[in-house]
Amino acid sequence: MNRGDRERPRPSRLRGWGGVTAMAVACVLTAALALLPLQRVSDATLGIHDDGPRGPAAAEPARAESCERPEASRARPSRTGGPTLKRIKSRTDKPRKLIVGIDQNSYRWGYRDPATGSLEGFDIDLVRAIAADLMGDPEAVVFRAIPTNRRVQAIDSGEVDMVVRTMTITCDRIREVAFSTAYFETGQQLLVPKGSPITGHDASLKGRRVCAAAGSTALAELEAESHGADISTTVPNQLDCLVRLQLGEVDAVVTDSALAAGQAAQDPMVELVGEPFTEEFYGVAMHKDAKDLVARVNQVLVEYRKDGWERSYGKWLKAGLGKSPGPPPATYRD
Repeated sequence: MNRGDRERPRPSRLRGWGGVTAMAVACVLTAALALLPLQRVSDATLGIHDDGPRGPAAAEPARAESCERPEASRARPSRTGGPTLKRIKSRTDKPRKLIVGIDQNSYRWGYRDPATGSLEGFDIDLVRAIAADLMGDPEAVVFRAIPTNRRVQAIDSGEVDMVVRTMTITCDRIREVAFSTAYFETGQQLLVPKGSPITGHDASLKGRRVCAAAGSTALAELEAESHGADISTTVPNQLDCLVRLQLGEVDAVVTDSALAAGQAAQDPMVELVGEPFTEEFYGVAMHKDAKDLVARVNQVLVEYRKDGWERSYGKWLKAGLGKSPGPPPATYRD
């Protein structure tokens, strides 16, 4: 993180927004991001629609197995079709569309541009690349906003065909869903108000109120080693933690450094501190039984790593994360 490269604005009486007017504007933008209806979605509650098959039956019980490299995908790249792809392409709606769970509140990753109402970001670019390959049209997508704590459920129920939502590949999750190869590497880090005595994931957290999203790897890491922090504040979506921080209800937020950089870009009065204290990889999540779909998405990623990834990084992430590290290499189990 190039925190030293950002100018430090003058202290404000209203932490995080520089005044009442700025807070009002921010609230409007946050509301716009959170409340604008999703494109092509008719169910206002974003529940399960009856416009297509519900996906395979529940996955078989997880078997105990070693987990040394969870980011290694179980399916090698392939353009060969299969039952999952056939089911997606045989839906009755025309033109047929891919149904993808995304975030619409994470700046630079998956968010609604309040000026245009369109979905934008690094993850959204990847979704469109997948749709272009699978469906022949980058716009042949139904986007469904899925909270952090419902990502696995949405896949398992067949509510979505896949989730592209800064979802970390973990040993627990690969027992519940299938992942593509990794498309981004990150790690957990602390986001705090500038001038905070908190220095990172260390003893400076003792007695401090820390926020994390329910169902996130950030929460799991905090529960494993809290350093005496109060971690009673959990929220459905990670953006809610930033709001809590701005209101002074918590002292720090723990989240992926990639997401935190986007939040720091939204609020110049907060900053990342310490170094990332985990090594994590984002993957595209799909149903446990959808091996043919996983193989096809892995094939898309083979091509995407060649040039699409760098273009998207330069557009959305370079300003906050600095020089591109390049995409993580693809690894496979089989």
